[in-house]
Amino acid sequence: MTDRKRRLPAEWEPQEYVLITWPTEHTDWADTLDEVQACYAEIISTISRYQAVVIVSSYSHKGYIMSLLEAYPHKKKNIRLVAYEYNDTWIRDYGVITIFDKDKSILQQRPYPIRNYSKDKRLFLDFRFNGWGLKYPADKDNLFVRNHYQLVYGYEQHQDFVLEGGSIDSNGEGMILTTASCLFSYNRNEFMTEREIKTYLSKTLGAKGLLVLKHGELMGDDTDGHIDTLARFCAPDIIAYVQCQRQSDPHYDSLLAMEKELKRFRRKGKPYQLLPLPLPEPIYYKGIRRPATYANFLIINDAVLVPTYGQPQNDYDAIGTLQAAFPERKVIGIDCCALIKQGGSLHCATMQVPAP
Repeated sequence: MTDRKRRLPAEWEPQEYVLITWPTEHTDWADTLDEVQACYAEIISTISRYQAVVIVSSYSHKGYIMSLLEAYPHKKKNIRLVAYEYNDTWIRDYGVITIFDKDKSILQQRPYPIRNYSKDKRLFLDFRFNGWGLKYPADKDNLFVRNHYQLVYGYEQHQDFVLEGGSIDSNGEGMILTTASCLFSYNRNEFMTEREIKTYLSKTLGAKGLLVLKHGELMGDDTDGHIDTLARFCAPDIIAYVQCQRQSDPHYDSLLAMEKELKRFRRKGKPYQLLPLPLPEPIYYKGIRRPATYANFLIINDAVLVPTYGQPQNDYDAIGTLQAAFPERKVIGIDCCALIKQGGSLHCATMQVPAP
């Protein structure tokens, strides 16, 4: 049963800050550190011009981070650093998932007090993160929400359920877009049936319905098909999605099947407006095709950050499509060629926290 007092906000709603984890020599970025740190610096500096950004790192890196940012236009007052030890930098998937909840009785149910709850009505959810289905170490990342948020606001514990931020997308009205390949994958919540998983998410996130795609996984994607690589809400009734027009591309059939699924989805009895985004030309690193996608854009206050991949026509078309989808926001391209080498992109590297 859906909890109608709860709501998972859409990404375009007002935000307080964006979380981002700094890449260091102790992470998978060791081989391309200068390149990827420059990319992260550009992302941070761009976000800071519009709103606050919280960098997760060790304090030993603070001086270097701030000195690197001096090369980019930014608002220093909007940049804050918190110390934490982590396994990976893809904070989208272990960073906090935030909902709004009107039920004040939850104050008595939390393991730690929720301060100023009557003011903000935000509730921070702590799901289990197990390294994308036990593929990678995640012991430190799994504890991020518990360790960082319990002393600030409190949190609601869901450590018996695996959920990654990149696997869900909300239209703010109770509809959640996701994929079957990730949501029902083995080594996540295999002890539950598909029906039980849907019921659990509907109740926990206050979802009126789940739109579950069964097609569309990208080559090189080790998340088992996160929705933020395939299709995203741009408004309650608008979905931008990856479209492949090259019949010779291995993705053609799967993405065509996904497009047909999207056309069957309904909102208030009407189909969603669909905006196709081009599939980038193949990008390889160490002989493996990487899951480059323009669907991995980040919506922030008054702007939309779009990953680009050094492909002028595709980059231009993607930015143009998203500018049409967000006419009141500035759409900004960010070169993410460095990020895609490790299989993720701009949205994967960030997690927004909605404003109270």
